[in-house]
Order: sequence, then C-alpha cells, then structure tokens
Amino acid sequence: MHGGCLCGAVRYEATGHTVFSVNCHCRDCQRTSGGAFTPALFVPETSITISGEVTYYESTADSGRKISRGFCPKCGSQSFAKLEMLPDIIGIRAGTLDDPSLFNPGVDIFTSSAAHWDFMNPDIPKFQREPG
Repeated sequence: MHGGCLCGAVRYEATGHTVFSVNCHCRDCQRTSGGAFTPALFVPETSITISGEVTYYESTADSGRKISRGFCPKCGSQSFAKLEMLPDIIGIRAGTLDDPSLFNPGVDIFTSSAAHWDFMNPDIPKFQREPG
C-alpha cells in the first residue's frame, strides 16, 4: 500500500498485512477528521516506511490511554496514529491511501459517540466503545 498527505511532502509504503481496520466514531476522531468518523487500518510498525517529516500530537483518548496522531507540518493532513495500548502497530488514515479501495472496514467502534446524522453500514459489526 502506498499513500501520502495532501501536499505530497509525506509519503509512505506499507508492505505488511493489515492487522485490523475500523471506522472510529469517538469524539476525538470526529474532531480531528472534521467528519462523522475516522476510517483507519492498522499495520505492524516495522512494515511501514515513511518519508518526509511527520509531527505527532499526543492526547488522551476516552479509554484513558495515550494516542499520538501524525500530521504533515506543511499541509496539516493527518496520516498516522500510534496507540499506547498497541505499541508495535501504526494506524493509517484510509483517505491517505493512493488506492482507497484497499480499505475494508472490519468494525465500527465507539458507536455510542456517533453523530445522529452518521449513516453506518449495517453489515459491519458495531461496538459501543472499543472491542474487548
């Protein structure tokens, strides 16, 4: 999988398998995406090569754990996420893929925070918070 930010200053190539893929409806993801949810896939961190400068912003998630979101400092595009609870995994925003059709969400998470105008695919499993 290949992808990058809006301006092209950050590019990546992920050669590993997708560990899991989600549509996250938590309030933090709504705020950082400006939309109803964040579509993301997660791969082993050792399987991704990133070129260009990435700036990470750390916050505390609803779970109480830390999450670091990686942005291009030139255009502001968020491309990556690192979760404290999964230290060897990196998240990739599906919209940054050169071929976004490669993204197939496996679950909807934090649906308890979903906006009333958010339409969710009824065929995808739902979790009120994060899966156990």
